Amino acid sequence: MKKQYLEAGKIINTHGIRGEVKIMPYCDSAELLAEFDRLFIGKEHKEIEVVRARVFKGTVIAKLDGIDTVEEAEKLRNVMLYMHRDDLELDEDTYFIADLIGAEVRDADTGFVYGKIADVMQTGANDVYVVKGEKREYLVPAIADVVVSTDTDGGVITIRPLEGLFD
Repeated sequence: MKKQYLEAGKIINTHGIRGEVKIMPYCDSAELLAEFDRLFIGKEHKEIEVVRARVFKGTVIAKLDGIDTVEEAEKLRNVMLYMHRDDLELDEDTYFIADLIGAEVRDADTGFVYGKIADVMQTGANDVYVVKGEKREYLVPAIADVVVSTDTDGGVITIRPLEGLFD
Protein backbone atom coordinates (compact mmCIF):
# COMPACT_ATOMS: atom_id res chain seq x y z
CA MET A 1 0.00 0.00 0.00
CA LYS A 2 1.31 3.43 -0.91
CA LYS A 3 2.09 5.77 1.94
CA GLN A 4 -0.09 8.88 2.08
CA TYR A 5 2.68 10.92 3.74
CA LEU A 6 6.26 10.86 2.47
CA GLU A 7 9.36 12.07 4.29
CA ALA A 8 10.22 15.56 3.06
CA GLY A 9 12.94 16.58 5.50
CA LYS A 10 14.10 16.86 9.07
CA ILE A 11 14.35 19.97 11.20
CA ILE A 12 18.01 20.09 12.19
CA ASN A 13 18.37 23.46 13.87
CA THR A 14 16.92 26.87 14.58
CA HIS A 15 17.75 29.95 12.52
CA GLY A 16 17.69 33.43 13.98
CA ILE A 17 15.48 34.58 16.84
CA ARG A 18 12.07 34.77 15.14
CA GLY A 19 11.26 31.06 15.11
CA GLU A 20 12.69 30.02 11.77
CA VAL A 21 13.97 26.45 11.42
CA LYS A 22 16.67 24.88 9.28
CA ILE A 23 15.48 21.79 7.41
CA MET A 24 17.64 19.07 5.84
CA PRO A 25 15.70 17.99 2.73
CA TYR A 26 14.98 14.29 2.20
CA CYS A 27 13.25 14.89 -1.12
CA ASP A 28 14.93 15.55 -4.48
CA SER A 29 16.27 19.00 -3.62
CA ALA A 30 16.13 21.91 -1.21
CA GLU A 31 14.55 23.97 -3.99
CA LEU A 32 11.66 21.51 -4.30
CA LEU A 33 11.09 21.45 -0.54
CA ALA A 34 11.07 25.26 -0.39
CA GLU A 35 8.10 25.33 -2.82
CA PHE A 36 5.63 23.65 -0.45
CA ASP A 37 2.91 25.77 1.18
CA ARG A 38 2.09 23.09 3.73
CA LEU A 39 3.90 20.25 5.38
CA PHE A 40 2.96 17.69 8.00
CA ILE A 41 4.90 17.51 11.21
CA GLY A 42 5.84 14.51 13.33
CA LYS A 43 4.41 11.00 13.42
CA GLU A 44 0.92 12.45 13.92
CA HIS A 45 1.25 14.23 10.54
CA LYS A 46 -0.20 17.44 11.95
CA GLU A 47 -0.63 19.92 9.09
CA ILE A 48 1.46 23.08 9.38
CA GLU A 49 1.52 26.05 7.00
CA VAL A 50 4.85 27.17 5.59
CA VAL A 51 4.72 30.97 5.83
CA ARG A 52 7.93 31.42 3.83
CA ALA A 53 10.93 29.32 2.85
CA ARG A 54 14.25 29.86 1.14
CA VAL A 55 17.22 27.72 0.18
CA PHE A 56 20.46 28.23 2.08
CA LYS A 57 23.56 26.09 1.45
CA GLY A 58 21.64 22.94 0.50
CA THR A 59 19.13 23.30 3.35
CA VAL A 60 15.83 25.13 3.69
CA ILE A 61 15.28 27.98 6.11
CA ALA A 62 11.54 28.07 6.83
CA LYS A 63 9.11 30.08 8.90
CA LEU A 64 6.34 27.76 10.05
CA ASP A 65 2.96 29.10 11.13
CA GLY A 66 2.65 29.43 14.90
CA ILE A 67 6.39 29.09 15.56
CA ASP A 68 7.42 32.62 16.51
CA THR A 69 10.33 32.31 18.93
CA VAL A 70 13.66 30.55 18.99
CA GLU A 71 12.44 28.58 22.02
CA GLU A 72 9.43 27.23 20.09
CA ALA A 73 11.67 26.41 17.12
CA GLU A 74 14.16 24.62 19.40
CA LYS A 75 11.41 22.21 20.50
CA LEU A 76 11.12 21.07 16.87
CA ARG A 77 14.77 20.09 16.48
CA ASN A 78 15.10 16.54 15.04
CA VAL A 79 11.39 16.39 14.16
CA MET A 80 10.54 14.85 10.78
CA LEU A 81 8.47 16.77 8.22
CA TYR A 82 6.28 15.03 5.67
CA MET A 83 4.56 15.99 2.45
CA HIS A 84 1.24 14.64 1.27
CA ARG A 85 1.67 12.61 -1.91
CA ASP A 86 -1.15 14.57 -3.58
CA ASP A 87 0.79 17.84 -3.17
CA LEU A 88 3.37 16.78 -5.76
CA GLU A 89 2.59 15.84 -9.33
CA LEU A 90 5.07 13.43 -10.84
CA ASP A 91 6.11 13.31 -14.47
CA GLU A 92 5.34 10.19 -16.46
CA ASP A 93 7.74 7.32 -15.66
CA THR A 94 8.74 9.03 -12.40
CA TYR A 95 8.04 7.39 -9.06
CA PHE A 96 8.38 8.09 -5.36
CA ILE A 97 11.31 6.11 -3.98
CA ALA A 98 9.08 5.01 -1.09
CA ASP A 99 6.81 3.30 -3.64
CA LEU A 100 9.74 1.39 -5.18
CA ILE A 101 11.29 0.06 -1.96
CA GLY A 102 10.18 -3.53 -1.45
CA ALA A 103 9.02 -4.02 -5.04
CA GLU A 104 9.82 -7.41 -6.56
CA VAL A 105 12.16 -7.33 -9.57
CA ARG A 106 11.45 -9.93 -12.27
CA ASP A 107 13.05 -10.86 -15.58
CA ALA A 108 10.74 -9.95 -18.47
CA ASP A 109 11.70 -13.02 -20.51
CA THR A 110 12.19 -15.81 -17.96
CA GLY A 111 10.09 -14.64 -15.01
CA PHE A 112 13.12 -15.16 -12.74
CA VAL A 113 12.79 -13.12 -9.54
CA TYR A 114 16.05 -11.31 -8.81
CA GLY A 115 14.86 -10.07 -5.44
CA LYS A 116 13.33 -6.93 -3.99
CA ILE A 117 14.42 -3.32 -4.19
CA ALA A 118 16.21 -2.43 -0.96
CA ASP A 119 17.42 1.04 -1.94
CA VAL A 120 17.55 3.52 -4.79
CA MET A 121 20.87 5.26 -5.45
CA GLN A 122 20.58 8.63 -7.14
CA THR A 123 23.73 8.90 -9.24
CA GLY A 124 22.91 11.99 -11.25
CA ALA A 125 22.78 10.43 -14.71
CA ASN A 126 20.15 7.88 -13.73
CA ASP A 127 18.93 6.11 -10.62
CA VAL A 128 20.27 2.67 -9.75
CA TYR A 129 18.07 0.11 -8.01
CA VAL A 130 19.76 -1.95 -5.30
CA VAL A 131 18.07 -5.34 -5.54
CA LYS A 132 18.62 -7.84 -2.72
CA GLY A 133 18.22 -11.43 -3.81
CA GLU A 134 18.49 -14.62 -1.78
CA LYS A 135 22.17 -15.14 -2.53
CA ARG A 136 23.42 -11.87 -3.98
CA GLU A 137 22.79 -8.20 -4.53
CA TYR A 138 22.18 -6.71 -7.97
CA LEU A 139 22.65 -3.13 -9.14
CA VAL A 140 20.09 -2.35 -11.81
CA PRO A 141 20.28 0.91 -13.77
CA ALA A 142 16.84 2.53 -13.95
CA ILE A 143 16.99 3.25 -17.68
CA ALA A 144 14.51 2.56 -20.47
CA ASP A 145 16.82 -0.05 -22.03
CA VAL A 146 16.61 -2.16 -18.83
CA VAL A 147 13.33 -1.39 -17.06
CA VAL A 148 10.45 -2.80 -19.11
CA SER A 149 7.60 -1.90 -16.75
CA THR A 150 6.98 -0.53 -13.30
CA ASP A 151 3.81 -1.43 -11.43
CA THR A 152 3.95 0.40 -8.10
CA ASP A 153 0.39 -0.65 -7.24
CA GLY A 154 1.25 -4.33 -7.73
CA GLY A 155 4.76 -3.97 -6.32
CA VAL A 156 6.48 -5.47 -9.39
CA ILE A 157 9.22 -4.11 -11.63
CA THR A 158 9.98 -6.05 -14.80
CA ILE A 159 13.46 -5.76 -16.29
CA ARG A 160 15.40 -7.04 -19.26
CA PRO A 161 19.09 -6.93 -18.21
CA LEU A 162 21.62 -5.73 -20.75
CA GLU A 163 24.06 -8.40 -21.86
CA GLY A 164 26.79 -8.81 -19.23
CA LEU A 165 25.03 -6.66 -16.62
CA PHE A 166 25.04 -9.36 -13.95
CA ASP A 167 28.21 -11.23 -14.95
